Amino acid sequence: MSDAKDEPENRLRKELPEEVPATAPEAGEGTPEAAGEVPEVVGETAEAKPRLTGRQRLVQGLWPPRVSRAQLIVAVLLFGLGFGLAVQVASNSDSDSALRGARQEDLVRILDELDGRTQRLEDEKQGLQKQRDELENSSDQAEEARKQTVEKEKQLGILAGTVAAQGPGITMTIDDTKGMVRADMLLDAVQELRAAGAEAIQVNGVRVVANTYLSDSGKSVSVDGNKINAPYRFKVIGKPEDLEPALNIPGGVVQTLEKEQATVTVDRSNKIVVDALRAAKRPDYARSSSQ
Repeated sequence: MSDAKDEPENRLRKELPEEVPATAPEAGEGTPEAAGEVPEVVGETAEAKPRLTGRQRLVQGLWPPRVSRAQLIVAVLLFGLGFGLAVQVASNSDSDSALRGARQEDLVRILDELDGRTQRLEDEKQGLQKQRDELENSSDQAEEARKQTVEKEKQLGILAGTVAAQGPGITMTIDDTKGMVRADMLLDAVQELRAAGAEAIQVNGVRVVANTYLSDSGKSVSVDGNKINAPYRFKVIGKPEDLEPALNIPGGVVQTLEKEQATVTVDRSNKIVVDALRAAKRPDYARSSSQ
């Protein structure tokens, strides 16, 4: 029976909390402050954090990268600009190295061609200015414009080979007894003459124009499909003082032909007649864009 009575008391004792001490320890008695101990602060370590160097701070600032859209666009533009500058510098270096390795006779020829081209452009500029002044100062501008149109038509006819021409120039004769002169050598002569300012060229009765082609035909040469034989005679209208030196520069046309055992003669004249004509060809597709 006693056990039955004690059972509610035991259960009640278990449910009640333990007794709280009547008094709490006062500050200074048994506390860490009284013992001289410093309590730890949550989240901080006893030791100080190591100080970062400038390089470490720079790396932390740069990585991971945080790039905005504007910065990306600027970076792409700078890359394109740098690439273009690099290509330009490389091309200039290549041209400089090519000229640096050229022979003296090649440099003389290039300089002579540039001088001649500059002079021709200056002459053309003065001619156009003169035409403009004549149109502005003429009392009958319509008549003056018609006269200039007729004159321009004649000039274009000379260049196209549809009109005969005469004027100062040279005659170059190439005597090839060994049959060693090929079409490419004659083509070099034509190109050299054009670069020196030739305005009309005729080779053995065949008019040379912008679309003229030369080809080998056995031991002979064909000009626009017309077979011609040695001696090859060039009749050229232009400034003799420019044409003859262009052929005789070191390493030029005359020296190349003489290496092939050909004999080259160049004669100046105040009147060269180029009378071989080309039929005017109407273009199949091209039409004038002027109304």
